[in-house]
Amino acid sequence: MSRRVVVTGMGVFSPLGTDLETFADGLFNGQCAIKPQTYAYDEDLSLTLPAAAIEGADETLAALGRDMTRADPYSQFGVAAAEMAIAHSGITFDDVLRTRTATLLGTGIGGQQSSDDTHYNMLRKGRRPHPLTILRTIPNALSSHISIRHGLTGPSFAIASACASGAHAIGMAADMIRNGHADAAITGASEKGLTYGALEAWRAMHILSSDICRPFSKTRNGLVIGEGAAVLVLEEYENARARGANIHAELTGFGLNADGNDMINPSTEGAAGSMRLALRDITIADPAQVYINAHGTGTLLNDPTETAAIRAVFGSDADDLIVSSTKSMHGHLLGAAGGLEAVAAICALKAGQIPPTINLDEPDPACDLDYAASGTVTRPINLALSNSFAFGGQNAVLAFEPV
Repeated sequence: MSRRVVVTGMGVFSPLGTDLETFADGLFNGQCAIKPQTYAYDEDLSLTLPAAAIEGADETLAALGRDMTRADPYSQFGVAAAEMAIAHSGITFDDVLRTRTATLLGTGIGGQQSSDDTHYNMLRKGRRPHPLTILRTIPNALSSHISIRHGLTGPSFAIASACASGAHAIGMAADMIRNGHADAAITGASEKGLTYGALEAWRAMHILSSDICRPFSKTRNGLVIGEGAAVLVLEEYENARARGANIHAELTGFGLNADGNDMINPSTEGAAGSMRLALRDITIADPAQVYINAHGTGTLLNDPTETAAIRAVFGSDADDLIVSSTKSMHGHLLGAAGGLEAVAAICALKAGQIPPTINLDEPDPACDLDYAASGTVTRPINLALSNSFAFGGQNAVLAFEPV
């Protein structure tokens, strides 16, 4: 069995906007959500560094209800995005569809804030853990919250593959629909990695930028961490069409593999291989109508490796397509990056607009593609790829086309 899979709903909760319209406007206007942020428990446990944080969304989260105010912020972010996506899709879960809907959500870490708070209170203040600590921190908490809120009894679990988690979740959910194991899916990812403990750990790796995210630039000096969630509603095409759903894109390709090489150093062959797998059933009529939302972290190793991988896949046609990294605006959402960037790719596909790579002030000779550094590009797009390449050499690429 091989059935078509389409996107009928999208929801975002991000530093660039906590609704889909604001997020898309921020993308196409080249807005930057990165600024200095301070994370602290007390005077000797404090740090300030550039980050992309969600601000001014307390009322939205409070409206989710008491159960969610007691959950970890990563679950709150994800549920907020899921509620938007479900409303956006107009889907109704009857008794049959509830059993045929999968709930697959990705995260890199899970309830990091709850873990940090618990250990601080235990080790510095002598307090016992909160009774809900385990339920707040487990990586499958978000999938469970969504399935419980909507009475969904199909497959429900978490996927954790570092920065590829969101893309893996979306691709695996699509495969479940394609192969007949489900008729619909609530999928995407969420992350709340902006905590004192997590950021100290990231800082110890010496890969964080000291000021801003500059993907593909000669002056790039590291990544900037962001936070948030993005959720898609996927449906089998004939079912979606029969109920009159507004179809935003078709998920036509999913490539996943492993570098099998190194925990940190990315592989050109691995990245290229995952892109080829995503494209194996796709015919590209015009490379100028291809957009790639790059992994584009702004680190010294990722950007030239990803550039080389794109050239390995597209050959001389690579000069015709446009690549951009929206992480330059919303930061690196870690496990949620693939979810948010899949939404960015779909927004570009629908609007015929390619969001820019901002802060690319000095081209790197090793990064020699068109990165939309001068601003948003308006042109027809018939294929949008979203690349996600994670620590541990775990790669995932999603391909979207118009219906």
